[in-house]
Amino acid sequence: MRWYVSIGAVLVAGILAGSDAAGVTAPSPKNQLGNQPNHPPGRELVQKEATVDVELVLAVDVSYSMDMDELAIQREGYAQAIVSKEFLQALKTGPNGKIAVTYFEWAASSDQKIIIPWRVIDGPETADAVANEIMKTPIRRASRTSISGAINFAMPLFEENPHRGLRRVIDISGDGPNNNGSPVVVARDAAVEKGIVINGLPIMVKEPSYSTMDIDNLDDYYEDCVIGGPGSFVVTIKEREKFKEAIRTKLLLEVAGRTPERPVVPVAGKEKEPRVNCLIGEKIWQDRWGR
Repeated sequence: MRWYVSIGAVLVAGILAGSDAAGVTAPSPKNQLGNQPNHPPGRELVQKEATVDVELVLAVDVSYSMDMDELAIQREGYAQAIVSKEFLQALKTGPNGKIAVTYFEWAASSDQKIIIPWRVIDGPETADAVANEIMKTPIRRASRTSISGAINFAMPLFEENPHRGLRRVIDISGDGPNNNGSPVVVARDAAVEKGIVINGLPIMVKEPSYSTMDIDNLDDYYEDCVIGGPGSFVVTIKEREKFKEAIRTKLLLEVAGRTPERPVVPVAGKEKEPRVNCLIGEKIWQDRWGR
């Protein structure tokens, strides 16, 4: 059964205390892949070896289905979350008190651009530097939506990171299903096999449109097809004014190493609905363009 909880001001205390997340969907059993360990085989991440608490890849959708206002709010959301006092408090909850983060934007399977190379955030100064760099980069848009391409691009970034972490997380935001590149479940499963956790931020602030290849149940799609690994979760954005708060919620959970623990409001009947077709984006594209 899946659960949602409402976004509210109480989320910060709850996250730092190990309680509930805001707007969160708990992990689906099918994408846990047998409750595999949260590190790759042969790479024991014991505390004495780790220099950071989490290696966090922020993979941000810039496809044309995102309007310019959404892209601007998304950028601001990540920048403001990183410098927030709640985020800086969350840093202190880990044994190392710091994280490594890299931020890239993606669209088609061959279109990924790193905005922030691997950086350590260990306090206000380093947080400010990362946030300022995010905000000063010109906003761009590009064609197609390849979540699988984003995952495949993210995986080798961990091997390039000089800062070893206790956890490795890919944080994916997007407003549509995969319609380009390899099937998303293939990429997801490959990442989980390497001990990487994938969390999702499905953006559902607009009514689904035929012209942008939206789907009604993007949150279900992200849970069934995108996220994976022990403790993986989805934070859904359904109101534009909650955009920045949802981004902050997800980052706080990831930095503090928390997952939803106490369900608040069950979504009636969700457990009875059939799972989303993980090739729905490819099917829509094929039906419309014949390729």
